[in-house]
Amino acid sequence: MQIIKVRFRTNAELESSLEDSLPYGGMFCPTTSQLEAEQPVIVELSAPVLPNKVLIRGRVKSWRPALPRLRVRAGATVAFEEEEAEKMDFLVDTLAGKRDIRRRRHTRLPVAVPVRYRSPEAADFAESELTEISVGGAMLSTPEPIPLDSEIILEITPPGAVRPISISGRATYHRPGGATGLRFIYRDSGGSRRLRELVRRLKET
Repeated sequence: MQIIKVRFRTNAELESSLEDSLPYGGMFCPTTSQLEAEQPVIVELSAPVLPNKVLIRGRVKSWRPALPRLRVRAGATVAFEEEEAEKMDFLVDTLAGKRDIRRRRHTRLPVAVPVRYRSPEAADFAESELTEISVGGAMLSTPEPIPLDSEIILEITPPGAVRPISISGRATYHRPGGATGLRFIYRDSGGSRRLRELVRRLKET
């Protein structure tokens, strides 16, 4: 999936680029790369007000070329996906000073990856999906929230791989709708390396 990198020098630039008229939010992304309507993309944006880069999945609504004489920049209007509506709210609230924001060590990548998970004591796996992932943790979509501080084992098959890898994680917070935030637990020195490779592969798909 193509990643559009957008760097805003000021918070006012970010605010003026947001498109709140779209169903789940969106934004105008300056880019000289010509994009097709309905093309899926990931917007990677940064601005002074944001503690980390924010990555948001969306689809291109339209793209326009530059018109230098009219001082019109080339770029694409991207409509955010329904599951990313919370990130639009985060941007709006952060710009308005309504969020107590904290810097994350690792930037989360929005994904839609099927996984299996179980508790260390259970033998059977449950099917689920990751909606975000980084080297440090992930967001697991579940029918019911996983109890906080519970440990689980994830099985995920990296793109291009035949066998799944196992990752241990601990439930650290909840989102509305049953999603559970996980912090990964490294059992050996190679755990971080395997996760970095997994995130790299997911980012390239």
